[in-house]
Amino acid sequence: MAADLVQRQVAVIFALGPPAVLAAKAASPTIPIVFVTGADPLRFGFVASFNKPGGTITGIWMVLTALAEKRLQLMHDLLPKAELIGLLVNPASPVAEPQIREAQAAANVLGVRLTVLRAVSENDFDQVFVSLAQQRADALFVSADPFFASKREHLVALAAQHAMPATYEFVNLSKPAD
Repeated sequence: MAADLVQRQVAVIFALGPPAVLAAKAASPTIPIVFVTGADPLRFGFVASFNKPGGTITGIWMVLTALAEKRLQLMHDLLPKAELIGLLVNPASPVAEPQIREAQAAANVLGVRLTVLRAVSENDFDQVFVSLAQQRADALFVSADPFFASKREHLVALAAQHAMPATYEFVNLSKPAD
């Protein structure tokens, strides 16, 4: 898609999430790229520094990956008897491994166990919930990932169907709550 945008000679590319930023950066060294990401833009080489990003890339870092500890703490506060929490990650995302490390460190502090579940497509979601049930997980922690955010309604429906408490990176404020 990034190569197609370059071929169309667009004036600017908007990239949401690390895979899109990396693809846009690889596709063109000259077209300006504006990004929104939850991944550290310095760590992933999107920008040279916060003060002077350099190059053609600039954007917003929402510190979503760094919120894993707070989100897990909130889940623990709401479900103090939870012993095993499923962590859903997208292994195709460059932030999957850092998110696993951060969540595992937080889980260790809280004295809960994590089981890492992986999904790269919507077709994987049913198996994720089967695995949660088989392992008798107490809750689901959905990692910060544009793919999961785009499929949030499906994930929420499955969590409700399986009576699985879950936490997500964003709340959809565009629709009224039921």
